[in-house]
Amino acid sequence: MEHGRGSVSLNVEGVEREELEVDVLLVGAGPSSLACAIQLKRLLDERGLGDASLLVLEKAEDIGYHILSGAVMDPRGMRELFPDWRERGCPVEADVTFDCVDYLKANGKKKRLTGALVPPPLHNEGNSIISLYRVVRWMKDQAEELGVEIYPGFAAASVNYDGNRVTGVQTRDAGIAKDGSQKPQFEPGMNVRAKVTVFAEGTRGSLVKGLIAKLGLDEGVNHQIYETGVKEIWKIPEERGKELLGSVIHTMGQPLGTSGYGGGFIYGISESRLSIGHVVGLDHPDARLDPHALFVEWKKHPAVAELLEGGEMLRYGAKTIPGGGYFAMPKLQGDGFCIVGDSAGFVNMARLKGVHLAIGSGMLAAGAIADALQKDDTSAAGLAGYTERFESSWLRDELWGKRNFRQAFQSGFFMGVLDAAVQQVTGGRGLVGRRRALADHETMQPASRARMTTPSFDDELAFDKLTDVYKSGAIHEEDQPSHLVVTDPDLCVTRCTQEFGNPCRFFCPAAVYEWPHASAEEARDKGGVVINASNCVHCKTCDVKDPYQIIEWTVPEGGGGPKYIDM
Repeated sequence: MEHGRGSVSLNVEGVEREELEVDVLLVGAGPSSLACAIQLKRLLDERGLGDASLLVLEKAEDIGYHILSGAVMDPRGMRELFPDWRERGCPVEADVTFDCVDYLKANGKKKRLTGALVPPPLHNEGNSIISLYRVVRWMKDQAEELGVEIYPGFAAASVNYDGNRVTGVQTRDAGIAKDGSQKPQFEPGMNVRAKVTVFAEGTRGSLVKGLIAKLGLDEGVNHQIYETGVKEIWKIPEERGKELLGSVIHTMGQPLGTSGYGGGFIYGISESRLSIGHVVGLDHPDARLDPHALFVEWKKHPAVAELLEGGEMLRYGAKTIPGGGYFAMPKLQGDGFCIVGDSAGFVNMARLKGVHLAIGSGMLAAGAIADALQKDDTSAAGLAGYTERFESSWLRDELWGKRNFRQAFQSGFFMGVLDAAVQQVTGGRGLVGRRRALADHETMQPASRARMTTPSFDDELAFDKLTDVYKSGAIHEEDQPSHLVVTDPDLCVTRCTQEFGNPCRFFCPAAVYEWPHASAEEARDKGGVVINASNCVHCKTCDVKDPYQIIEWTVPEGGGGPKYIDM
């Protein structure tokens, strides 16, 4: 591997590490990061700064493997990045030809809303159904053609600072055994130094989480609110697939009813394939909240089951989605860094869309970074153009117009629906000028009030978590320290057992956490919760929903994780 200019060796705590110096480092290779790299390279070339080096680090084994979305894309962001995106061959599964909302009833029937009865945010005329996996791989090719270097398989494990200035990252060591010893094939992580680091880790990135806490970037803003989406790709009979091609069906009602925020989606992505999924807000109070179980029950509803009959499940995945909107966004830049995409909360939850906003955020950051490099001022003040550009952009207008949407549902389902309707005619204000929000982990009620149950599985329509995890392609090096860390294990055995019944075994959609103990004494003797880290699909639900915030999601060795091919 070529390391670019200024490669030297450092000795840190007895470990010799290579140091790579670049002008701009981008952490993550999703749509926001790649859009930023593409736009920035263009701007630097235009300004005679084409020698500036840009490097993208991606923790997945290959580009796109950790990318998961529905996804129906508003083309506005892509059109701004590439006005000729269609002619260039940006992959589109289908253009939207039909959309509706189905209300799923407890008696197995449904009520379909079409045309003017579909809530305005869910109209999808002019949008495209995509595989975000395929789109980011195409974007990667566009970036590399411009001269951007992209390294997959490198997991950024920590942020490097000089005081409060971000100076780059250190990648995770490879070849460390479970007991912390070095294997013969040990490879120390490298320090990547940069004038500007762009954090594009996706939802609840471990580096951004620490960055926000260290620098107080969320001071005065709402708690971010998250949802967990569980998704499968199905192959179905072609006759039915042809009828559904280009269809966008969103569902409300069962299995959640009015107990919480969430719903399902069904997208016709080819003449024989469907993209299906169910999303639930992690502020749901039930201690047995199980996004995977809700997804299974949703598939069993006759209105969904009849579409999947005779089909085959091909792929599975899960991820969290930041839904808090404008009032939950952290400060977007500081000394030596910018935050883009899902990491900064660029999602319009009312529309269930974020791809166009992610691309747009990357482009806005690129403009600010180009100015900063040209002026040789990459301080917080030098990068402040990012926020200034955002506040005068269509991205801000769109997010401002839905600024109170998700928070309203914390006052109850019916209040949320009422407020959402009022927001439509008040420019996003709704019944309250600025709604606050509880963090998702603060909403959990005691185990004695839990009502959710585990569904039955038939291996045809309804699959257990382990079967689904197999279809995610998740693979991790087994002999490595767990990337899922419980910082106070005793709490699991004592308070959590008593108060919440160890909810991690329910809310994880990948069967990572097990509680096989018959008593607290047995649990204490055997070390508490059992963590099957190799099952992890990198959704971050545990990091969000753990009621004591003692589960820390960190990066595994580079290359580990799911393989979300065509997702």
